[in-house]
Amino acid sequence: MTQTARDTVTAYYAAFNAENPAAMLACVTDGIEHRVNEAGIRLGAEKFAEFCAHMGVSYREQLQDIEIFVNEAGTRAAAEFVVHGEYLKTDPGLPEAKGQKYVLPAGSFFDLQDGKISRITTFYNLNDWIAQVSK
Repeated sequence: MTQTARDTVTAYYAAFNAENPAAMLACVTDGIEHRVNEAGIRLGAEKFAEFCAHMGVSYREQLQDIEIFVNEAGTRAAAEFVVHGEYLKTDPGLPEAKGQKYVLPAGSFFDLQDGKISRITTFYNLNDWIAQVSK
């Protein structure tokens, strides 16, 4: 069970780094619960796909130094990583995008069901990101 969970989370991050939202969607359940730092909760694969599409236009990101941790039952996982990104298009309520580069430590928590991700909760320091892109 733990290897299946690890493989699923690894595949999810490989798809993220390949800028392949379809492959990311293949890793999640139809009822995915997506929680992002400083934002609301998105429910369902359709909302998650919309988020991925938005991110692909506004940001270019690669995750490095990914460490994945899985519980013995294979039902929960966590990952720590460093985001290396570029801010491409201004997000409402955030600083103006001018191609600023940033490096940001972050982490995510996962619930898994039947080999797929059913919840993703991501945390990062928004004030750190704002300071980096405001220079």
